[in-house]
Amino acid sequence: MTGVVRVLLCDDHRIVREGLKMVLADDPGLRVVAEADTGPRVLEAVQALQGPAGVDVVLLDIAMPGMDGLDVLQRLRREWPGLPVLMLSTYPEKQYAVRCIRLGASGYLNKSTDPDGLMAALRHVAAGGMHVTPAVAEALASLVSQGRTKSGIEWLSHREHQVFVLLTQGLTVSEIGAQLGLAPNTVSTYRARILEKTGTKNDVELALYAQSHATGQGRGLA
Repeated sequence: MTGVVRVLLCDDHRIVREGLKMVLADDPGLRVVAEADTGPRVLEAVQALQGPAGVDVVLLDIAMPGMDGLDVLQRLRREWPGLPVLMLSTYPEKQYAVRCIRLGASGYLNKSTDPDGLMAALRHVAAGGMHVTPAVAEALASLVSQGRTKSGIEWLSHREHQVFVLLTQGLTVSEIGAQLGLAPNTVSTYRARILEKTGTKNDVELALYAQSHATGQGRGLA
């Protein structure tokens, strides 16, 4: 694409947004046209900008208050399917990158990415490309080749995966319910499905399963 790439910057921490704006200011071909600090405000900003008419790429943090980044991503895919979304997170690629791309993201960046890599990725996805690191490409290829033999984690729905991550962090059903805005009984139902899909019997086995899965997925990461 030609001209300046217009970026919607979405992160709940002001200091992060200010840092990113300083980085992007070094590239005359990139311009931050709006910011958002919560999930709902991301959707409001895109609506105000009239989608692709006013913004070329959304740089979206996963951990957004009010509505998490993955939920926002899915809404954007439904309402503005032609708008590229580049996910940004502190979470390692092995935990979220493939999931983001399967939900429709144009790429995934860790916040430790160097400035040149960030700017190149923004330009690439704004032009209609996909930003996929070698590690993520390998993981995606593995999923395709595995087909129905893929791991239990890959069978989890988006909400089940959210509960799965929090369970493996040691949170109780009540704490998870409070964080996700779900009734404890609903969280317990998700927990039961997660145990069934991963073939584990309790939270201890689930934590060990998660550790084993992360270790396996982490091999070969740059």
